[in-house]
Amino acid sequence: MVNNGIASEVHLYSAVAGCEQGAGGAGSAGGRPGDTIRRVRVKMSSVSAQGVVERASAELSRRITGLGLRGRRRSPGVVERVASALCGPAHAAPRAPRRRRPEPRPLVWAQFVLDDRFLDKFFLYFNAGERRALAQVCTKWRDLLYSSPRWWSGLIAVLDCRELRAATGCCMQRFYNSIVRRGIRGVVLVSATDDDVNEFIRQFPLSAHHIHAISLKGCTITDRGLEAILDHLQVLFELELTGCNEITEAGLWACLTPRIVSLTLTDCINIADEAVGAVAQLLPSLYEFSLQAYHVTDAALGYFSPKQSASLSVLRLHSCWELTNHGIVNIVHSLPNLTVLSLSGCSKVTDEGVELLAENLPRLRSLDLSWCPRVTDNALEYIACDLNQLEELTLDRCVHITDIGVGYISTMQSLVALFLRWCSQLRDFGVQHLCGMRSLQLLSLAGCPLLTSGGLSSLIQLRQLRELELTNCPGASPELFDYLHEHLPRCLIIE
Repeated sequence: MVNNGIASEVHLYSAVAGCEQGAGGAGSAGGRPGDTIRRVRVKMSSVSAQGVVERASAELSRRITGLGLRGRRRSPGVVERVASALCGPAHAAPRAPRRRRPEPRPLVWAQFVLDDRFLDKFFLYFNAGERRALAQVCTKWRDLLYSSPRWWSGLIAVLDCRELRAATGCCMQRFYNSIVRRGIRGVVLVSATDDDVNEFIRQFPLSAHHIHAISLKGCTITDRGLEAILDHLQVLFELELTGCNEITEAGLWACLTPRIVSLTLTDCINIADEAVGAVAQLLPSLYEFSLQAYHVTDAALGYFSPKQSASLSVLRLHSCWELTNHGIVNIVHSLPNLTVLSLSGCSKVTDEGVELLAENLPRLRSLDLSWCPRVTDNALEYIACDLNQLEELTLDRCVHITDIGVGYISTMQSLVALFLRWCSQLRDFGVQHLCGMRSLQLLSLAGCPLLTSGGLSSLIQLRQLRELELTNCPGASPELFDYLHEHLPRCLIIE
């Protein structure tokens, strides 16, 4: 053991001496090799030869396998110096390469069209009606669209009872559940009978506290069927009856509930003055009332009382042929707070009736006098002078309006929408008046036969226009439309 240790020590001394001399150390500078060996002996005097060999071997092993530790720099010890002499200077152990986060793989088309984040933005480009078709593409799209009522805002469910009679109860149950899931609050029943109404109530019990608006169109239900559906729908606020010829005025007196705030009665042959009386007496919170009835007279409008003066804001009277200026008197006395009034097709209303409206309904925002053939330029002068807050004016088929009347209207700075369809006496000079209306955004001159391309081309001065309708205008040529598209790029031009 001793001899082996001495021999090992001698070999180490020789190796150290050789390395120092070859490296240009003290020996290479002229010193004697024995001096170097003696210096090493002094430093190793306290270390046994066997321990030096074992430690050097361990250090060499760490160097070779690349497991040397990096730490604070210090002066090398004996073992390190020996290992450096035998193997060269120590290098830092190679660092393990940092694992890079893998790049997300791009989605293929089949995955892309099923990605929730993509679909949430994709569906925004469609309206509620178009999303009905999208919901039939696949179950993923259906489930996503059905998961939130925001995709179906403003949509109503239309049920043709002639088709429903052949459907199974299970199928109808799924459909009614989908109405609830989508948050659809309005329902239209077409061609319904009393039996259809009872079946609807039986299969759709959730409608009692879910449906806010119902419309009955072309139905043969009687007063009893109407009473049943109105008693069932406990949160009903809007009611429409169109072409329901079996409904009588007595039925309205028995069925109408005070919670209704919007009522439409159209083309029901049994509706006359007494029906308006029922509306006026039973609906104190009524906000909107639309009536189209051929047998309503001026007396019907006398039923309205101060009960409705604070709540009723929208009144539409369509094709009430028997109404005269006396009915206008009843309106302005009973309903002074109207903001929307339509007298479309009330053919007996004259300029004097319009003057009464202009003087007594200062809050009007929208006025419809279409198909009133007795209205002339004088009526437009009254409107321009007194209705300073009017934003929308409809004068379709007012055949006695001329450029003079349009000149009066052009002074109304609050007017945003103006409809002059089929005003047969309107000429280019009247169009020139319109070009000074800087607030006008919607304009219709459809069917005006006397307008020329030269007059219509001046409409490019209306830079703020958003919609322009020129259908059936003989003076509107393809070159004119190109010219308008070029100078009004933000305007929808209906050709």
